[in-house]
Formats: sequence, C-alpha cells, structure tokens
Amino acid sequence: MPARKIEPTGVESHFGDDEIIVSKTDPRGVITYANEIFIRVSGYSEEELLGAPHSILRHPAMPRCVFKLLWDTIQGGREIFAYVVNLAKTGNHYWVLAHVTPTLDGSGRLVGYHSNRRRPEPASVRQVIPLYERLLAEEKRLGGQAGLSATLSLLNQQLESLGQSYDEFVWSLIRAGENKQ
Repeated sequence: MPARKIEPTGVESHFGDDEIIVSKTDPRGVITYANEIFIRVSGYSEEELLGAPHSILRHPAMPRCVFKLLWDTIQGGREIFAYVVNLAKTGNHYWVLAHVTPTLDGSGRLVGYHSNRRRPEPASVRQVIPLYERLLAEEKRLGGQAGLSATLSLLNQQLESLGQSYDEFVWSLIRAGENKQ
C-alpha cells in the first residue's frame, strides 16, 4: 500500500478496447490476484497490489453510495455491473465498466470476489459523470453517514424516475454509448 496519499492529476489514462483488467479478492476486498493489465494500468507492482485492499484504487471523484450499492449487491450473492473511475499510482485516472461477481466454493460458501473490467464507451462515461458529480456534491455537503444515506436515496430516486434498476441504468448507458459511436 502506498505510504503517501495519491493526489489526482486530472489526466486520464486509457487501456485497449480488447484488454480486460482482472482481479480477485478475499471476502473483505483484499486483492489476492491481479493480472498483468491491471498491474500496468494501475501503475502498482504486483507486490504492492497483492494483500492491499481494492480501495487502494478509490478515486475521490467516485461517490461512496455507488460502492455501497456494489458491496450490498455482491455480499447478497448477486453480480453487478458498475461504472467506476479508478486512481492509478501516478495520480492519473481511468474509467472502467466493472463486472463484479461473488466467488463461491464447492459447498456454496463465499470465498471472495472476481472482477473483470473493460474500457467503457466514452459516450457512456460522459452520461454517467453528471450523476456521479451530483451524488458526490451531496455527499460532501452532508458528510459522513448522513451524506452516504442521502446519496443512496438520491441515487434510488434518480433510478426510480427512470423506471430502472442500477443494472438497467448501466446497460442503458452501454447501449446509448454504442449507438453514438
């Protein structure tokens, strides 16, 4: 884990459309596997990543309520797709379309999580950024648990107004992004 706090540079890094970032964690979110693409894009060495919490990549522009939704979903035994902006060791950021699934052993016991991350369509990212900015502004305004609760409510209200679940929202952005390319 880095000894210093990493400050965002505002510079976006990219990875190939044909590349998939892969990681595995234990049930607490501690990284147990990182593929070469993950290592390269994140800027961390394998030694720095293994044993570190996946939150090592958390960008300050990422609303906590999205992570809360993600964790609630996967801890409930369900998969989730989510748009996430990550912070590389360099301070650069990179967007991913994350697909996170619970990993079960032969007896059905949760043993960790598996995440595949692809490069999202730029048009989809442009559509998700305003929502994330609204959520983050409200989170910062209220702070702490109140901010988290308020932004979860705000996110749910937004989704209800669209008549969509979070997964349906993500997929609608994927389809819209594909149509704009």
